[in-house]
Amino acid sequence: MSGPALRRWRWVHRWSSIVCTLFLLILCLTGLPLIFDEEIDRALAPSTRPAVAASAMPLDAMVTEARRLHGGERVRIVIPHPDTASVQISTAPGADDPYDRLHQTSFAADGTLLRDGAAPADAVMGVLLQLHASLLTGLPGEIFLALIGLIFLAALVSGVVLYAPFARRLGFGEIRRTGSRRLRWLDLHNVIGIVTLAWAGVVGATGVMNGLATPLFGIWQLRDVAPVLAPYAHDAAIIPTAPLSSAITAATSTVHDSEVSFVTFPTHLYGSPDHYVVWVKGRSKLRAQMLTPVLVDARDGHVAFVARMPWYLRALELSRPLHFGNYGGPILKILWAALDVFTIAVLCSGLYLLMSHPRSRRAAGPRDSEARRLVEGEA
Repeated sequence: MSGPALRRWRWVHRWSSIVCTLFLLILCLTGLPLIFDEEIDRALAPSTRPAVAASAMPLDAMVTEARRLHGGERVRIVIPHPDTASVQISTAPGADDPYDRLHQTSFAADGTLLRDGAAPADAVMGVLLQLHASLLTGLPGEIFLALIGLIFLAALVSGVVLYAPFARRLGFGEIRRTGSRRLRWLDLHNVIGIVTLAWAGVVGATGVMNGLATPLFGIWQLRDVAPVLAPYAHDAAIIPTAPLSSAITAATSTVHDSEVSFVTFPTHLYGSPDHYVVWVKGRSKLRAQMLTPVLVDARDGHVAFVARMPWYLRALELSRPLHFGNYGGPILKILWAALDVFTIAVLCSGLYLLMSHPRSRRAAGPRDSEARRLVEGEA
């Protein structure tokens, strides 16, 4: 590689790393507990056993009980949890109140009240998720982190280009014991970086996609969903008269081989004032990540509209569990956590190399030679 080309790649790697390192440290540190979000929630949630069919409480009876417990509030969201044989029901004073005002109630399958209020882990894990997804700043933070993800990918590519001549001079995984401390840190940075390269690329790319989720969903809603909901836009949000269980049955019968993920009740806030929105998912491990919203008339229970998602939202849905290692069970999650820790080590070693940059060596010889010595690891 020529001297000018080498300098350009060094410049890209140095400045892309400087720009994104602090934010990547935040993302790695907050992402570590989020990998085990389900396990943490399960550990802190009340222990439940699946109820036998004869004693199972109907879903509509649970909805009625949740409203009674909260003084007749409007039901907003119902989330069945088959893995814990429980149902979470969220209510609010009004049908269009913001989601941060929801009251959560959880029932066992037999109708036993498990919890009235947010889960113990929800507050902490919710803050961590918002910090990880948007730096607690909403949509601007999501877009900013997507940009940081692109800069991170540039740092990865430039790092590989710079590592190529270095790799030809040493065996894989070799860390030189002679020379300066900075040389050993450089070897360590390169070795751990190349080991985690593929994982970092996958997590970085899926992170960029997740950062663009809100505008992508917004485009889909404006283009495909809003025209369907336009006739109902000025209606007041109704209290459903069609049973929730009938709406779920109608939705899962319409979408082949599906089961319910969650249901939102009539609202103007990301929904319809006249319909249940039954979000269904596939039954296989892969298709379980692919949600389809089905609008069911809240008066008579017939299916009004199935909102098919475009390919880019399907890709986004599939990228989310890959980002947190949710496809392969606990083993993949442990691997994801280990690679997360290795990435933190790469970031910390990179910070050390940036802070200990030997500026005085620039006067010792031509700039091209100095660049080659730094990249190829010459003493």
